Amino acid sequence: MAIPPSLMELPIRTAKSGFYKGFSRDVTITAKFLIGGLVIWAVAFPEQSGSILNQFNTFILGNFATWYIWVVALFVLVCSLMALWRSAGRLNLGKEGDKPEFSNFSWFSMMFGAGIGVGMLTWAVAEPVYHFGNNPEVIQGLTTGGAADNIRSAYKWSYLHWGLGAWACYAIVGLALAFFSYRRSLPLTIRSALTPLFGKHLSGPLGHAIDVVAVVATILGVAQALGFGVDQFVAGLTRIGIGEWLVNEQGTASSAGIIVAIVIIMGASTLSALSGVGKGIKWLSNINMVLSILLLSFFIIFGSTWFGLEAIVMGTIDYAVALPELMFQVWSADGTNVGDKLSGWQGAWSVFYWAWWVAFAPFVGMFLARISKGRTIREFVFGAMIVPSVMCFIWFAWAGGTAIDLELNGAANGVIASVPDGDKIFAMTEFMLSPMLGWLMAIMIVILLLTYLVTTADSAVLVINTINAAGDEGPKARPHIIFWGVALGALVAALLLVGGLKAIQTAMVIGALPFSVVMVLMCFSLIKAVYRDGIREKQGIKTVAETQAVAAVSG
Repeated sequence: MAIPPSLMELPIRTAKSGFYKGFSRDVTITAKFLIGGLVIWAVAFPEQSGSILNQFNTFILGNFATWYIWVVALFVLVCSLMALWRSAGRLNLGKEGDKPEFSNFSWFSMMFGAGIGVGMLTWAVAEPVYHFGNNPEVIQGLTTGGAADNIRSAYKWSYLHWGLGAWACYAIVGLALAFFSYRRSLPLTIRSALTPLFGKHLSGPLGHAIDVVAVVATILGVAQALGFGVDQFVAGLTRIGIGEWLVNEQGTASSAGIIVAIVIIMGASTLSALSGVGKGIKWLSNINMVLSILLLSFFIIFGSTWFGLEAIVMGTIDYAVALPELMFQVWSADGTNVGDKLSGWQGAWSVFYWAWWVAFAPFVGMFLARISKGRTIREFVFGAMIVPSVMCFIWFAWAGGTAIDLELNGAANGVIASVPDGDKIFAMTEFMLSPMLGWLMAIMIVILLLTYLVTTADSAVLVINTINAAGDEGPKARPHIIFWGVALGALVAALLLVGGLKAIQTAMVIGALPFSVVMVLMCFSLIKAVYRDGIREKQGIKTVAETQAVAAVSG
């Protein structure tokens, strides 16, 4: 039986004149109302908004923990299938003859910087230290918190959260978008990845709803990253002597510190976004990769070298061996002390991380698609999953390993463990170095953090505008870039001021849930497309578009 040709045109109605020229009013205005409404609600009714958001958060974590655990396992399996499936892995994410636009170094730099770069400076130290004190093995009495027998468990759980599962979330979205946009010339927007399932129906309200869900998830996911970054940026400014008034009595960012940090970060990121991917974002990514290598080299050479080496080797082995079980392990509250603690731990860590990566996925996935045209599916999957995971493991092994070693042997005496998460890396380097060298290192970390934050924020703004513009990647509509830069900064500031990081985390977990459904549909859509394209090739039916299809229609 003959299979009909692939859909290679998906008209999306856009405005032909006025302020929204080139943009889908249905998507753009709806997304603006939702984000704007959330900001106003959080500021005007902080107690009500906090209470309602927490109720939603409790419901989701209590009823969808299994869903989050299993869908991330699905993403890992589907990405692996795409790479190992011989007929799929060889396919080029582009037309015949298309070559990669960026060098491997720039490709990895932009991928890592936009994906998890910000989190590295906070959690590469903070998370291993936390899991060293408590993790599921400690809760079950299998290891001892804060003791040498718990080191390997600390790394196994750290690697779970920052390894293949995280990058599979990004890779599945990036792969689906690149496949349908660059092979079939469909618009570079989220709805295009579902065309094998819904066809031309995606030109209408269904497609608009999918893109709106993606925009909201992107804003909330990036807000979470920026929220962590603001606290750490303020901690760094304080360490280099900018001003004690930037922090409060608890050692976290004060109201004034939050506002100063947001103005600096979002001002720089908006200017970078106006310059586009090939200029500002590329150069910033290269700079922060070089600085990251310098900082990591410091920990490898002058930190706990052998401790880190053991952590990377044994931690990776433990992670790989336990991964099949960890991917599907779900703990439910059962009324027992151990069962309830395990469920609470998983909700606070694994489920939170999976929701965060899902919320980050439309932004990072589309960004990966934009910078990966011309690469094969196999090259994309290995490049987007294996290399970044290994980079994360290395960071956790030597940065976090140095912190654990200093606390374990008593040298640090709580100097690192006692400070807020964002300040741990500054406390550690200050402890390791002389006052002058510690001050210089703090300056370098602040610069590195700023470049990561700016890269994340400006990439997100460009991706949001691409979705709103029906997949048009061309530079346009400076007012819209400025609007989303301001809106993102206002959302982060509003949620931090009224509820701290917990408020951002709650909003993000809620926003991630509907997009996780979209991602599951992407998996089936991609498998269906690759399988049917194989049949089409045997029947002599064209599977790759020759020219760019019309992405939008004026109206």
